[in-house]
Amino acid sequence: MEANLGHLQYLSVRIDSGMFVTKPSGSVRFLQPISDQHKPLPLVSAFQQPLRLPNRCRTVSFGASCYRENISGLTLETENFHPFDKDLLLKNKSHEVQPHLNGRCIYLVGMMGSGKTTIGKILAKELSYTFSDSDTLVEQEVGGTSVAEIFKLHGEGFFRDKETEVLRKLSLMHGFVISTGGGIVVRPINWKYMQKGISIWLDVPLEALAKRIAAVGTDSRPLLHHESGNAYTKAFRRLSILQEERGDAYTNANAKVCLGSLAAKLGFSDVCNLTPADIALEALVQIQTFLEQEDGYSTS
Repeated sequence: MEANLGHLQYLSVRIDSGMFVTKPSGSVRFLQPISDQHKPLPLVSAFQQPLRLPNRCRTVSFGASCYRENISGLTLETENFHPFDKDLLLKNKSHEVQPHLNGRCIYLVGMMGSGKTTIGKILAKELSYTFSDSDTLVEQEVGGTSVAEIFKLHGEGFFRDKETEVLRKLSLMHGFVISTGGGIVVRPINWKYMQKGISIWLDVPLEALAKRIAAVGTDSRPLLHHESGNAYTKAFRRLSILQEERGDAYTNANAKVCLGSLAAKLGFSDVCNLTPADIALEALVQIQTFLEQEDGYSTS
């Protein structure tokens, strides 16, 4: 694989320890050339960020800069380039955070289509928690009737009452990651129950939410049934209204994962380029920050 090094990039490769020496500052100086082609050889510098691993191997993440006189289109050839091993980062961060949770439940809040179920399952796996979905529990309470059918047959008020009762029961539990319904934040009593655990707001731009919902269809979204137009237009119009109604309520969450900011931090122009692992890792970082601020100690 070729990686253009015309500007600074962050890379992760496995390097034999005999190829470099580590300076006290944390920088690395290569003792052997990366390639024997195209003399003169480039000058390569790197900043080492060792990753703590459970085995004896060590991954080194570095920013590389190269210089070669009178040669344009400089490339560095490697077999595999990965920015980092996200699975390892997730595992390490979850191991840092999990002991300090003391079994407290984690509640994911956010608009419909924000990825609460997907991210919740990842967090539950990494933290050795149990995943649960409040909408699914409401459906079970009403004999397996879908949320859309509950809205149609009994109305939104009935659904919200069942939702609050489900949340009350969950607040008595430990070791759960819970994906909540988008409107669960509108009732103050629901926050009373969620504050027994840690709540995280997945903040996703409306355009991205509308695209996600349009891609899978709006049939399972009862609040979109009365909108007109194509799937994207219906979703965006209704989401805009819901955002105005619920925006302030979401800010009650203990932690926030802003996908727009996360995408910019990782160098993406579109939040759609973020992977679930990216978002789950950021959620763990924000949980860790909350724990440190709340309890006055460092989890790292």
